[in-house]
This record gives sequence, C-alpha cells and structure tokens, in this order.
Amino acid sequence: MKVAIVILNWNGKKLLEQFLPSIIKHSLKDADIYLADNASSDDSIEFVKETFSSVKIIQNKVNGGYAKGYNDALREIDAEVFCLLNSDVEVTETWLNPIIRTFQKEPNTAIIQPKLLDFKKKDYFEYAGAAGGFIDKYSYPYCRGRIFNTIEKDSGQFDDTAEIFWASGACLFIRRNVFEKLNGLDEAFFAHMEEIDLCWRAKNLGYNIKYVGASTIYHVGGATLSSTNPKKTFLNFRNSLFTLTKNAKGNIFYLILIRLILDGIAGIKFLLQLKFKHTIAIIKAHLSFYSHLGYLLKQRKALKQSIKYYQKTSIVFAYFVNNKKIYKSL
Repeated sequence: MKVAIVILNWNGKKLLEQFLPSIIKHSLKDADIYLADNASSDDSIEFVKETFSSVKIIQNKVNGGYAKGYNDALREIDAEVFCLLNSDVEVTETWLNPIIRTFQKEPNTAIIQPKLLDFKKKDYFEYAGAAGGFIDKYSYPYCRGRIFNTIEKDSGQFDDTAEIFWASGACLFIRRNVFEKLNGLDEAFFAHMEEIDLCWRAKNLGYNIKYVGASTIYHVGGATLSSTNPKKTFLNFRNSLFTLTKNAKGNIFYLILIRLILDGIAGIKFLLQLKFKHTIAIIKAHLSFYSHLGYLLKQRKALKQSIKYYQKTSIVFAYFVNNKKIYKSL
C-alpha cells in the first residue's frame, strides 16, 4: 500500500528541526514523506532541502490555511493513502504498521487516527484528538480521553481498535479515492474543525472511521494557535456551526437555534471570567456564520445527511450539570 505522509508547514523551521528526524527514522521505509509549504517567509524550505534530502517538497503559492493548503498539495501526490500530519508531532517505532494493516483488512474503513498523547506530558492524552472523537446533537466535539478541558491519563483504557465519529487533523489517514470523492477539505473553514466536517461527510456516505490504539504518536498541540488565543475561539465556534448546518440530519433550524443559545451561555461564562476577547470572538463567530449561511445551506442541499450522528444529546449538559468528566462515565 502506497502511503504519503504530508506535513503542512508555515514558517515552522524550529518544529521541523525538532520533529522531522523521528518521522523520517520511523516512517521512510513504509511511506514517502512530503513537506507541503504554505508560502512560508522563513527559511523552512532551504533548511529541509539541505538537511533532509529524503523529504519531497511541495510549494503552495499562498497560505490558504489547513484546508486549502492540503487540498492544493494533495493534488500533486500519488498515493493510495494520505497521512495529514501536523509538524509538531513525534512518531514512534512501527507506528504505521497497525494502520496500514487495518486499511488492508477493512476496505470500507476510509479514515484512521492513531492514539494521540501529549508530547509535554507523555502519559496523558492530547487535547486535539486523544483516542478518537465524537460530537453531540448540537455539534460540540469531545473525545475518548478528553471532554472539554478534562484530559485523562493513559492507563491502557483505550488500547483498542474502535469505530469513532471523527479523526483528529493532527494525524489523519485517509484513502485517496475517498478524499477525492469528498472533494477534499472545505476551504471556507480555513483552519480548525475541517477534519470533523470531512469525517462527517464520509460517515454520511457510509464509510467507517477507526481509531487504532496500537499506533501511538505524541503531539505538542497549540503550536500554531494556543487555546488562549481568541482567534482559535472564533474558528472553533464558527466552524462547528458550519459542520452542523451542512451535515446534520433533522430539523436544522431547530438545531442551530439551540446551538446559538448554548454558545451565548458560553459567551456569558467567558464574560464572567473577564475573558472579554473570547466573548467578542463568539459574537464574531456568529456574525461570520450568518454571512456564510447561504453558502452552507447550498452545501447542505448538495450533500447527503443520512445517519444519526451523536451518542449524547448534550455533552454540555452531561459535563457541566451531571459532572460526567471522563468518557466512560457518559
């Protein structure tokens, strides 16, 4: 099986210097490695050319964020499976083998995520994907091993292979033919949660998405935008509304209304915590959502909404009211 590991880069020389060696060491015999550069202004490309000659370089003309950056780069790559890998990831020996075996055994499995642990605290799961993701009825995401800001210690509780709803964009394997059938990532997202949208569209077409716990990587997380950055708040709240509107089966206007109310409560919570910029970010997210509503409804009409997409009606209620902080308590 021909696998291409594709690392998206924007002015990330320091991260490449730190993390490329482990990727090359543990992956080169099983996969081709590409650097997809999003019009960096630092010397990332020169550094990789001089230091890591085995890495193939694709130079995107503009910085179109995660979605456009990968869409542009993957058109130029010949492989059966793409691995979209963040530049702040340390991989482990034989990490690819369990994933390749799963693809070979399961032709309807289209997307796979490995176990994501925290690079800075290696016995804990990492926020961005942990042991595979789910969403509630109103499109709030959560993970096995991470609900909101509660992150579980890895004690082997998720060493399994399991069906999940979404795979983290920090490390997402996808069959090329499925990526093309889905028309790639939605570039309206720019960054954050576009992988949930991609996975949701795949699920609505009947494909399986798996978590493979026998494969482990360590992710720094927040290397591009930290959780304290209001821009991340804006993108997460806006893009979650995007995914809900496009993909949810059911009365979409009722779902949006409930979601907007819940977002409003989150905005008030930020206000009480004196995090004014985050409250403003949620308001801006809603305004941007309204401006994109015509596009989103057009997308909804063109797409298929076919599955019950949630396990929990409200992860917000479960977490904040019923005090269910870990996945196995849900």
